[in-house]
Amino acid sequence: MGVTELAIVLLSALLHAAWNTATKGSSSPMAFFLAMEVATLLGALVVLPFFSIGDIPRQAWLLIGATGLAHGFYSYFLTSAYTRGELTVVYPISRTTPALVPLVAVPLLGEHLSLAGSAGIGLVVAGMWLVQTDGQLRVRAFATAGAGFAYLTLLTTVAYSLIDKQTIVLLNAADWTGPAPRAIVLYFLITVAHVPVFAALALRRVAWREVLEVGRNEALGVLGGTLAGFASYTLILEALRTASVSYVVAVRQTSVLFAVAMAVLWLGERPSRLRVVGGVSTVLGVALIAQRG
Repeated sequence: MGVTELAIVLLSALLHAAWNTATKGSSSPMAFFLAMEVATLLGALVVLPFFSIGDIPRQAWLLIGATGLAHGFYSYFLTSAYTRGELTVVYPISRTTPALVPLVAVPLLGEHLSLAGSAGIGLVVAGMWLVQTDGQLRVRAFATAGAGFAYLTLLTTVAYSLIDKQTIVLLNAADWTGPAPRAIVLYFLITVAHVPVFAALALRRVAWREVLEVGRNEALGVLGGTLAGFASYTLILEALRTASVSYVVAVRQTSVLFAVAMAVLWLGERPSRLRVVGGVSTVLGVALIAQRG
């Protein structure tokens, strides 16, 4: 992973932590997130005319449908977790993707991990475990409030990470005639695909009235979260054009450090020392991936 790719992924991690903190800090995380999704969908209407539908390969459309489904359930599981649990518990669980992605990416996508890269991913995963369980080995440590939905969020993150990697590779190889960058077009196509899925699930728990109320009372947070989400994921899609998905997903887990800091400063949460140690382990793992991955 080159310096430019590393910088892109780290910036994406910071922005990802920011919109998650804003979502958790809302009076209704699910309504807040749905308001952000609607705002993003409106943005898609502006961008979509600036690309040619014919530039999208047929196989890519199938993958966009699949990732839309995965993103829709991801959004529902994540906001359900935030409704129940603290950011410093839910977020690290949902971001332990490096533990699972390489197990799938290596045999299915033909990616190769160096010994040092594997060690770096191991440090990231160990750090996530400390943050998640506070160093406890008991099964009960994994059953904190919101953890069940956080684990489901983790699984859907693995799914869409792998699908999105394949999709951006297809788009990168295709002829491109429109002025809009591939990563931005793909982001909005994913949004169009997944918002109906998330809305169908979320509106079983919250009413449109609540969504409109949150959008009105927390408009600045919704706008900021929408922009941060857009920038965060388009940066990741750009990095996935040239970098290994295993390394990209691993480095992006530095968002846990940012999220823990934001939870302390903005939400008043108080993580233990072991959780801080886990965050430092994550940074060391990322450094090893960047140097030797």
